Amino acid sequence: MALDLLNPLLARSIKRGRLTIVTPDGRARAHGSGEGGPLVTVKLHDPRLLAAIPLAPELRAGEAYMDGTLTVEEGTLRDFLAVFGMNRQSFRADSTQRYFRTLYKKARRFQQANSPLRSRTNVAHHYDLSNDLYRLFLDRGLNYSCGYWPSEDMSLEDAQTAKLRHIAAKLRLFDGARVLDIGCGWGSMAMLLGEAGCNVVGVTLSKEQKALADERIAKRGLQDRVEIRIQDYREVEGPFDRIVSVGMFEHVGVPQYDAFFGKIRGLLTDDGVALVHSIGRKGGPSATDAWTRKYIFPGGYSPALSETLAAVERSGLWVTDVEVWRMHYAHTLKRWGERFEANRDKAQAMFDERFCRMWEFYLAASEMAFRHGSHMNFQLQLTREVDALPLSRDYMGEAEAALATL
Repeated sequence: MALDLLNPLLARSIKRGRLTIVTPDGRARAHGSGEGGPLVTVKLHDPRLLAAIPLAPELRAGEAYMDGTLTVEEGTLRDFLAVFGMNRQSFRADSTQRYFRTLYKKARRFQQANSPLRSRTNVAHHYDLSNDLYRLFLDRGLNYSCGYWPSEDMSLEDAQTAKLRHIAAKLRLFDGARVLDIGCGWGSMAMLLGEAGCNVVGVTLSKEQKALADERIAKRGLQDRVEIRIQDYREVEGPFDRIVSVGMFEHVGVPQYDAFFGKIRGLLTDDGVALVHSIGRKGGPSATDAWTRKYIFPGGYSPALSETLAAVERSGLWVTDVEVWRMHYAHTLKRWGERFEANRDKAQAMFDERFCRMWEFYLAASEMAFRHGSHMNFQLQLTREVDALPLSRDYMGEAEAALATL
């Protein structure tokens, strides 16, 4: 009989909702009262999972779902992951889970040693899969970062447009400003800045992103204002009046934080302004789970504000504004998941069933990290000089309203 470490762990940890485990021999064991959360039943088709999952929960559960050796019989995948998210603190209190988290934290500097060569490899792993894949679930502007949801009933397109305007408003743009977009993706932010009268250089390490961004820029007639390069941020030469980075800082890695913020300071003019938008975490420094590192974002990490701001302080930059978005990415990821599900047959034709199950797990698990976990987004506005910006935030709202007329 297989060693069962899973059911004892669940018995100690499930306080909200109910999770029933059906083992390969057909026996079922329920955990939790069912109050305050979803009712979920999963079937394990491989007895080894009873010992494997507790030793590496995200990695082994994710792989089992991808391989079809873990199937959801009652409820949905989102419900299954929600139960774990809702009971996150109980799981984290388990001594075995604490032990492995400690090991992951000790290894994170090696895991995130993102040299220029390694960064290119990491980017190709995820962002060069296929532009057509991302068209299946992103908004029309192909914004692959958190939308801004002042109202939950907004469309995904409106939320992403609101995000771009909200960020641009913090840059205090002026006509002819030279702007650097670090991690420009498919070019939506760069194009908005170009239409606002700026001269923009966008850098990415993804060949797929650059090719499509160039096409989009040409269709908008912005070739004279917006240039997209395949270039590492460490290789860029300035100066720039404004620097923006949306959803790229997660790929920098802790060992490179000092170099990243030092580079921003070195590229800015004396009265320059930078805005960094990133996923973050509410608690202190941690590590990326093994499944995400292996299958989705090798070298990636969602930082704590404490370790981020410490690096900013060492760079000599001023932190002139900090904003935290709590549930915005949960709303964004839910919409992405719905769109991917609606186009799942197309994704399967591009890749295969295992890939589709991996992508479903990625989107659902990410949503739960924001909905029930400690993940959030933060925006840091940075300057070289103390007097580079007005003393109040009024100009941000005024600029945001003006950008809506473009």
